[in-house]
Amino acid sequence: MLVFGLVLLFCLTPWASPPLALALGLAVALLIGNPFPAQSKQYTAKLLQWSVVGLGFGMNAHQALKAGQEGLLFSIVSIFGTLTLGYFVGRWLGITRKTSHLIASGTAICGGSAIAAVGPVVKASDEEMSMALGTVFVLNAVALFLFPLIGEALSLTPHQFGLWAAIAIHDTSSVVGAASHYGPGDEALQVATTVKLARALWIIPVALLTAVLFRTPGTKVKLPYFILGFVGAMLLVSFVPALQPMGPWMVKLAKIGLTVTLFLIGAGLSTKVLKAVGPKPFLQGVLLWLVISAASLWVILHTVA
Repeated sequence: MLVFGLVLLFCLTPWASPPLALALGLAVALLIGNPFPAQSKQYTAKLLQWSVVGLGFGMNAHQALKAGQEGLLFSIVSIFGTLTLGYFVGRWLGITRKTSHLIASGTAICGGSAIAAVGPVVKASDEEMSMALGTVFVLNAVALFLFPLIGEALSLTPHQFGLWAAIAIHDTSSVVGAASHYGPGDEALQVATTVKLARALWIIPVALLTAVLFRTPGTKVKLPYFILGFVGAMLLVSFVPALQPMGPWMVKLAKIGLTVTLFLIGAGLSTKVLKAVGPKPFLQGVLLWLVISAASLWVILHTVA
């Protein structure tokens, strides 16, 4: 408990970065164990949502609209392309239809949030949910460390990297974490956050389409209301001059909240989660992730300045 508390306090300081916070969380989980697993899981989602809303105070509505429009076609093609490819890869590997669809949905849209939304629609078992969530979580953690290195090696502009991260990294937390320290200024962060949250709205039509394909009657899909909070914060700071001085402070608090979120996410990884990831589901997740990462990177390099 003492070690957990000290590391958590460190994540509140300027010396902690999102990748470091995730690494520390993983170290705590695997070496000494998380003393507060239930509380960590409970507060992770809420803290992430409030952090995303806070980031909205650092956005310009006109620039965000431009980024969202640019990422719309990328999102549509990559989402339905990943879902289609996931179906055929799942059949090829002999994975159950539900598990395969959960992994494909998490890869296509926004990781654990998409899996949590689609799981009840397909009436997935706890084992199927664990396999899908574990697969996406492991790859999501790898992406947070790997993507900035690839971006710097290829000399991607902040705009290119933000767009690539939003498309190819699973969870919103790691997308924002990877983009927050890439390049000078906040351009990568603004592009990544805007495109990723617009992409997250596709949870709703994908969940409804899933209900049709799996013939699940009476499906209820939860609207990700925190995205509306992000948009509201962005509009306030863009069109109410009196609120603009508070923007940098809110963004600073949001980044701290994001860093703590990634620590809690890392601390939620355990040997139990790792054991739940079967070899075939993990292989499917890796193949889908590699395809969407490589394809989107190639398109961005050849079409986005």
